[in-house]
Amino acid sequence: MGNEVHLDAIDRDILFHLERDGRLTNVELAKRVGLTPPPCLRRVKRLEETGVLSGYRAVIDPAAVGRGLEVLVDVEVYATDRKTVEAFEETVASYEEVVEFRRLFGRPDYFLRVAVADHAAYEAFLTGRLTGLPGVLRTESHLTMKQIKAAP
Repeated sequence: MGNEVHLDAIDRDILFHLERDGRLTNVELAKRVGLTPPPCLRRVKRLEETGVLSGYRAVIDPAAVGRGLEVLVDVEVYATDRKTVEAFEETVASYEEVVEFRRLFGRPDYFLRVAVADHAAYEAFLTGRLTGLPGVLRTESHLTMKQIKAAP
């Protein structure tokens, strides 16, 4: 966002509640933040229009859709030319298995969250799609032992 939006305590409270339950009715949200429904709705609309509130989503159980194994992957690349780097990023971002993709400062160069059905599916993804890409120097996979805190 180019222009910073001023958020007061009520705006932040609205965001707090919607982040935890995006399906709250305006009446319930208004009650939780101490407003009547009309001004609460105006604030929500303003937060949407200014891009502070950028959307709503459903949280789906990965195992229920055949993606019960999540692997965190560090990727180092040797390529420094823009064309190879952009092609790498575009290709990896297009992979359905990649649910999060970040370029980092320092090492590793990239961080991926990959969601697949099982270990065999991850091996197929890693060897068949990721490690053979131009510019990939090294990958390191991290399997989660226990998830302690998840994003809301």
